[in-house]
Amino acid sequence: MEYLIGVGLAMAVCVFAWFTGFDRDRVFYPTVVAVNATYYILFAVMGGATQALVWESLIAAAFFAVAVAGFKGSAWLTVAGLAGHGVFDFFHHLLIQNPGVPVWWPGFCLSFDVLAGGFLVLLLRRRAVVRA
Repeated sequence: MEYLIGVGLAMAVCVFAWFTGFDRDRVFYPTVVAVNATYYILFAVMGGATQALVWESLIAAAFFAVAVAGFKGSAWLTVAGLAGHGVFDFFHHLLIQNPGVPVWWPGFCLSFDVLAGGFLVLLLRRRAVVRA
């Protein structure tokens, strides 16, 4: 069920951004990458896990760097950040023991991130066709 909700929410967010024009600004999808990276920090605080907080913060910093690189450079780095975070969600439990992470979160976030990344791919390809 968490996968279905992640897909539905990602579609709602991406379509909303497209209809309103929010996604015309280069900063929209990099901001999504940055915000998504902070949730595991929140979960570490909620779970009272100091060691997880340190690791989650370091990993979030890496995703922030990718978000900045995608904003200032190639938007394809933002796609990599979204998809990469989705892959991270899938393997997170094997890497970091964070007791604050809800059981359903990895599947939800995986599906959200991958679908949002796919939507950005379509957007970038569409923009490339329009420019050509």
